[in-house]
Amino acid sequence: MKILVMGGTRFVGKSLVDKLLNQNLDIDIFTRGNKSIPENVNFIKGDRNNIESIIKIKDKKYDVIYDISGRELEQTKLLIENVSYSFQRYIYVSSAGVYSENYELPLSEDSPIDPQSRHKGKFETENWLIEQKIPFTSFRPTYIYGPGNYNKIENWFFERLYNQKNIPIPGNGSLITQLGHVSDLSDVMIKCLDFEKSKNSIYNCSGEKGVTIKGLIYMCAEVCGLNKNDISLKKFDFEKLDPKSRKGFPIRLNHYQTDISKIKNDLNWQPKFDLLSGLKDSFIKDYQFKKDNELDINSDRVLFNS
Repeated sequence: MKILVMGGTRFVGKSLVDKLLNQNLDIDIFTRGNKSIPENVNFIKGDRNNIESIIKIKDKKYDVIYDISGRELEQTKLLIENVSYSFQRYIYVSSAGVYSENYELPLSEDSPIDPQSRHKGKFETENWLIEQKIPFTSFRPTYIYGPGNYNKIENWFFERLYNQKNIPIPGNGSLITQLGHVSDLSDVMIKCLDFEKSKNSIYNCSGEKGVTIKGLIYMCAEVCGLNKNDISLKKFDFEKLDPKSRKGFPIRLNHYQTDISKIKNDLNWQPKFDLLSGLKDSFIKDYQFKKDNELDINSDRVLFNS
């Protein structure tokens, strides 16, 4: 089987490629080459926004295309219009950030979309794939965490806990959020190929349960070897801030939880990681090698000066 991975050198892409390599597949990775390239893959260096780069794969034939780096519809159009239309499946990483805020939780795949979302290019791409009758499967993860995470999610809390700093917390910490482990996502991105039902389908993909922000902080503290009575929480007034902004705090400041029953039922899939074991996995395999890095908490002032 011939595979094209758009991205493939960090976080979700790295997790996916490592697993695909274990299956001895023929893999092309298209990326700018800013990160180390895995062994035993065919590296195609290029910028996916640039036609001069995309023509490097013009008319190449692939069985499956994994698009991890796509954010805008024009990126997907440019790719598909130039690659040979021989692939069996186009697997796309979208985002649960496309949904509008809703009074009813958890959010299903049919929940209203926010046309002003910073991820609007994701649902525009999904709509175009449907309109063009391109065989696809799209995944809408919530906050992805785990080893190699370049977004400050769990590490944002680990840094402050490990350095015994005040932990900013929105109000009483009762806002509900949801995280999904990177390995669970990459697992199901491969698994979906075994299910015809997943063709032309969109799936929420995350951990099994929601968690309050205070609960997330306490779990991160446990992973760092701290008792919850040993940490200092400092409340800030989150209602004065943009609920979807992550400039000061790594989690959106409203309730945020998706329903993952569709992906479980259609693909016979279950997350392997509960949140605590996933946080431990991230700390042991990743953060403990970064914990001596200098901590910058200047951004925390945004939360308290709003």
